Amino acid sequence: MPGLLIVTAAGADQPTRASVPFHIAVNGARPDGTEVAIALAGDAAELVKPDVIANVVGVGVPPLRELLDKCLDQDVRVYV
Repeated sequence: MPGLLIVTAAGADQPTRASVPFHIAVNGARPDGTEVAIALAGDAAELVKPDVIANVVGVGVPPLRELLDKCLDQDVRVYV
């Protein structure tokens, strides 16, 4: 069980809000040694679609594609 479970419901229509949980996980929690997972609820479930992943770019955070690649590299689980 993760030490931190981030639950989000923001979808692609809110790219910054949708990206922030991934950013917190891979650029904050994991580098600090915290075991973390992300749960996608509601509209956030669409964030696992390849065409959506490629087009979600928030303000002040890396693109979702980059964040998801880091999730894979850092063993951050994503639950839908």
